[in-house]
Amino acid sequence: MSVGLSTYAYFWRMSASSPRQMALDDALRDAASLGVDVFQICDHAPLDDADDERLNEWGGLAAALGLEIEVGTRGTDPVHLARYLHIARAVGARLVRSMWTSGDDQPDNAETERRLASALPAYRGAGVTLALETYEQVPTTRLLDVVRRLDDPHLGICLDPANTVAALEHPDDVVARTAPYVRNWHVKDFDFIRSPGWVGFHYTGVPIGTGKLRYDAIHEALSPDQLGINEIVEFWLPWQGDPETTARTEADWAATTIDYLRSKHSA
Repeated sequence: MSVGLSTYAYFWRMSASSPRQMALDDALRDAASLGVDVFQICDHAPLDDADDERLNEWGGLAAALGLEIEVGTRGTDPVHLARYLHIARAVGARLVRSMWTSGDDQPDNAETERRLASALPAYRGAGVTLALETYEQVPTTRLLDVVRRLDDPHLGICLDPANTVAALEHPDDVVARTAPYVRNWHVKDFDFIRSPGWVGFHYTGVPIGTGKLRYDAIHEALSPDQLGINEIVEFWLPWQGDPETTARTEADWAATTIDYLRSKHSA
């Protein structure tokens, strides 16, 4: 098990809203400076069209910085999954995180199973794991049904217990159901915060250790140290009013979250 950062931990700093927009190279160097072992390049559009030379450059930079790379995309179309297997091999990644749907492409169980069955032999041959994320658009029971039916050691779950709350699935239930199949864990804290005037709530990210994330219970359920499940830090950081404050807060959250996880692992 290793602790890592995702591009979602750099969401604002890598966005066009930042006057000093970070490129992927910058994010890799920053992650290495924080002493993490893994960087997950997740839903990062430049990966889709990058040529092999650029992919090899990113992979080489990560290796030089001592970072293990994982990549992430969306969808189960076999052609797209083949492309991401190629990307994974070019940057040296052993895990590809994806999602059941991608935009208007929302296949049913049978079609998803057919697609994955078509894609998995190449992943298996390359020694790369495909991890499908838990999220609100697909009930966890459906996701698990397909994973169980295919019963392939190179197919598993990317656990994000925060996502499924929007579908009225309790995080504890999702963790319990998926634990035997989890290959990757997205770690972020989250909470319900009253809207102004106390009319409704915002379901949003909060600093680690201050919200509803039951980190210790999830860690116990998954046994990531024994099973080699990487913990990948993400954020749902709300806009903080201006680019500078938002970027500074995002950087602070990254540092404090890594410190939090280290304190848990050393306890």
